[in-house]
Amino acid sequence: MNTILFILQKEFLQVFRNKNMLPIIFLLPVVQLIILVNAATFEMKSIRLQINDYDNSGISRQLISKFQGSPFYNITQAAYTSLDPESSLKKGNCDAILELPHDLEKDLRTKGVVKVQLIINAINGTSGGLTYAYTASVIQDFNGILINEQIRPQNPDKSRTIATTHSFWYNPELNYKTFMVPGILVLLITVISLLLSGMNIVREKEIGTIEQINVTPIKKYQFIIGKLLPFLIIALGELAIGLTIGKLLFNIPMVGSLPLVFGVAAIYISCILGLGLLISTMTDTQQQAMFVSFFIMIVIILMSGLFTAVENMPHWAQVMDLFNPIAHFIKVMRMVLLKGSGFNQILTEIYYLTGLSFLTLGLATWRYRKTS
Repeated sequence: MNTILFILQKEFLQVFRNKNMLPIIFLLPVVQLIILVNAATFEMKSIRLQINDYDNSGISRQLISKFQGSPFYNITQAAYTSLDPESSLKKGNCDAILELPHDLEKDLRTKGVVKVQLIINAINGTSGGLTYAYTASVIQDFNGILINEQIRPQNPDKSRTIATTHSFWYNPELNYKTFMVPGILVLLITVISLLLSGMNIVREKEIGTIEQINVTPIKKYQFIIGKLLPFLIIALGELAIGLTIGKLLFNIPMVGSLPLVFGVAAIYISCILGLGLLISTMTDTQQQAMFVSFFIMIVIILMSGLFTAVENMPHWAQVMDLFNPIAHFIKVMRMVLLKGSGFNQILTEIYYLTGLSFLTLGLATWRYRKTS
């Protein structure tokens, strides 16, 4: 036990003596959390909609007012003469164009049917799909108002409709930041843990102290534990800071058990630290370790479900994601913090994370034994 404590003391001294590293470990994740949570969103809050109104009637103006009153749209132009829609889209002046045809009100009152054209810039498929969904919803709501106005005066009994009530659980305000904060927190502690552990042993190689450690009577498990625990404590401290900032700045709900969150976090961080130590034993320089760590991080982060749903990925990618620790821990964070899930509800994720932790730590220990 004393041997492990001496190794811990040595590791903490190395971390806190490096003045250039301290801001990266403690300050940079806080800044990244604040920036990424506000920037990483799929919500469409400023759709640039150009409306070409060729009818200029009462009904067309009512429809335009519906869009003007919505917080999701910026009406860039309401034109009354024929324009070239493609030119506006090519220049990037708008995201979508709604064309209201001539005789819109006349055809609507005489024929009962009228067609409007919606042209959307769909280079970004996600934003294009959301733009269509938002715009179609506004048009459908307006269409329902017109139908009710026509039916009620003539046949009051036919105006009866089925009323649907709904409620949103776990995120009643549909705040995207509530959804993103837990995932961004996982991302930040992953980056710090993997980079620090990935450059740990290889740093000992570069400065020549690894040979001195190898000739001491320090056992392998003592060395690995001594290397892991400091970064585990630091990562858990950063998680605590991140949760505090998330609560104070973004008011994220914390419905579930925080001890359960930190308990699963300890398992997850051990897995990431084991992966970092494995990288460190396989590389000879800190630069190599950093490149390998970044390569692995990009793959597992993009496949984690943080920015795109895992269910939308191909089947082979979903199978590979079973071995992705970030995907499991992001799911745990959201389930416990936002839904209040308990131990039994996240048992499957705990099994996967525990198995992956034993795998990465075992490989790191075996690899270090082989090269010592």
